[in-house]
Amino acid sequence: MTEVRVRGAYATVRGPGIADEVAVEEPLEIRVDGEALAVTMRTPGEDEELALGFLHGEGLIDGPREAGPPADLAGNIVEVAGPLLRAPGSRSFYTTSSCGVCGKGALEEVAVHAERLPEGPVFERALLAALPDRLRQPTFARTGGLHATGLFAPDGGPLLVREDVGRHNAMDKVIGRALRDGLVPLHDHVLCVSGRLSFELVQKAAVAGVPVLVGVGAPSSLAVRLADDRNMTLCGFARGGRVNVYTATERVRA
Repeated sequence: MTEVRVRGAYATVRGPGIADEVAVEEPLEIRVDGEALAVTMRTPGEDEELALGFLHGEGLIDGPREAGPPADLAGNIVEVAGPLLRAPGSRSFYTTSSCGVCGKGALEEVAVHAERLPEGPVFERALLAALPDRLRQPTFARTGGLHATGLFAPDGGPLLVREDVGRHNAMDKVIGRALRDGLVPLHDHVLCVSGRLSFELVQKAAVAGVPVLVGVGAPSSLAVRLADDRNMTLCGFARGGRVNVYTATERVRA
């Protein structure tokens, strides 16, 4: 018999021949004015930020809202105050820790609520290449099972880092916190993610007004297309002092 004991963002696993620490994954239901809207598999913590970031990335809110546990204090539920900017429609949201929200629309869906980014600012290539080394990931160090997103100032100073089993959740938590702090749109900031660059991450960053998105891993073809369409600088394979710049290269100087 294997025992799994949750201790916040990580859990201890004990069984015959095994003693380890793993990342926690649990469902979170997001409600708006009492109505269930989405379920996501996430690492517990910063749930209100996650909910706000998710709703912002879907174009359903454009500013901070009241968010917290439901009145009955039921676990794994977060309530957000409405109203929404638009009806979410008949599409159901179900997110997983691997792919995010499945069944996303095409590029035209994003263009409805994500303005093309203005020109500037300009960053040193070496600074962008160094950002992954500045991602603080304490729970990843314990478990090896979490993604991270970091928000950085124009000079490369880290402002905020969040971890989660879902890369999309980690970004939602950062954007949700930035929304609460009045920083959105993030026109003078950089986001850095610890893994690959997917269409969904570019979409969330574009809606938040992020001019530069950096990833440790590779971008997908659709991520590159969307970044180019939104005039976002997309940088991948940031490791070992090097980085590939795929789109809007005018923001990067040697």
